Amino acid sequence: MTSTGLVVCVAVLLAAAVFGVLHRRADGRLRPRGGAGGPRLGAAQLGQDLGERATLVQFSSAYCQPCRATRRTLTEIADTLPGVGRVELDAAERLDLARELRVFRTPTVLVLDRSGRIVSRASGAPRKADVLAALADAGAA
Repeated sequence: MTSTGLVVCVAVLLAAAVFGVLHRRADGRLRPRGGAGGPRLGAAQLGQDLGERATLVQFSSAYCQPCRATRRTLTEIADTLPGVGRVELDAAERLDLARELRVFRTPTVLVLDRSGRIVSRASGAPRKADVLAALADAGAA
């Protein structure tokens, strides 16, 4: 192998390692969505009423293994906290809404406040503690 080939190989491996670390750190992490002027979702878009205090929205797909674990986590939280609703949408069936909200992978979880404003968002399966913290930020926990 030439020295140029070795340099290219090391550079590719380093770039892949950095990408992997950054991807792992961001996967499933709920990030706050700012501003009162952000998008709001209601019963018309979701197909059911919002929760009294907050709503957990999950975009899923048929063959998504992490979606099943996320469904269990969000159901447990919604069943435990009064006034917290849960909605699961199939991203393929609701492609219009998924595109509008820039949902690029499943599961994607949105935490809505009582008025339907998106206060947090995660791409990937979020941890239960992170969902509970996001609900607290939304005024629901």
